[in-house]
Amino acid sequence: MKKTVVIDCFHDKLDAEYACGHTIVAVDVIRSTTTAVTAVETGRRCFPVPSLEAAVPLAARLDRPLLVGELGGYMPFGFDMNNSPVRLAAFPDTSRPVILLSTSGTRLLHEARSADKVYVACLRNFSAQVRHICNHHPTVVLMGASTRGEFREEDQMCCAWMAELLVAEGYLPLGTTGDVIKRWSGLPVDALLGGRSSRYLQLTDQTDDLDFILEHCDDLKTTFVFADAEVKATSDP
Repeated sequence: MKKTVVIDCFHDKLDAEYACGHTIVAVDVIRSTTTAVTAVETGRRCFPVPSLEAAVPLAARLDRPLLVGELGGYMPFGFDMNNSPVRLAAFPDTSRPVILLSTSGTRLLHEARSADKVYVACLRNFSAQVRHICNHHPTVVLMGASTRGEFREEDQMCCAWMAELLVAEGYLPLGTTGDVIKRWSGLPVDALLGGRSSRYLQLTDQTDDLDFILEHCDDLKTTFVFADAEVKATSDP
C-alpha cells in the first residue's frame, strides 16, 4: 500500500476528504496541543471540549475539574487558568482532571473524530509521533489548527518537521506538503518567533509559555491519542 502524508489546515476537509481511511494528527503548538500533552505527561486526565457550552455539563460530571482555556485569547469567566502549559505544569494537584478549551485546537480535535485515528501532537513530541506513524499508519494528514483562517507559523513548522521525517521514511508528500517542508526545513525552533501567535504572547506578557515551548522541543518520547473525548498516552510503540 502506498504511504502518503499531507499537510493541511482547512478543517472543512475533515469530513469531505479525510474521514475514513485517514489518520489525523492535530497540531496547535500555541497552545492547546502543547497544553494537552503537558497535562497528560504530568499525570492528569485531559478532556478537550469544542465550546464553552460543552464544558459546563462536563464539569458537572467530573470530580473537581480544573477549567483551563481561552476563547479569542481571553480566559472565560469561571475558569481556573488560561490555556497555559506553564501554569498547568506548575499546578500541584495532579488528581484533578483538566477540561481544556481553546479557540481553535480543541475544536479541531472534535471535528476530526470521524477519522480512523486522531493524535495530539506538538513540538514536544513530533519525533515520537513520526515513529509511531511509521509503525502503524500509511495514510496521514498533519492538520494545523487554523486561527482566523490562517495557518499559523508554529503549526506549519511542526507539521513540516513531521512530514520531512515521514518523507525520509518513504511517505509520498501530497498537495503543497513539499512546499511547506522546504519552507521550514533546517530552521531552528525560534524561527516561529516572527509569527502572529508568538507576537500575541509577547504583547500580552505571556512569554513564559513561549519560553516553555522553545525549551521543551522534542523532549517527550510519548504519543497521545484523542479517543472517547479524552487525550490519552498511547501504550504501543
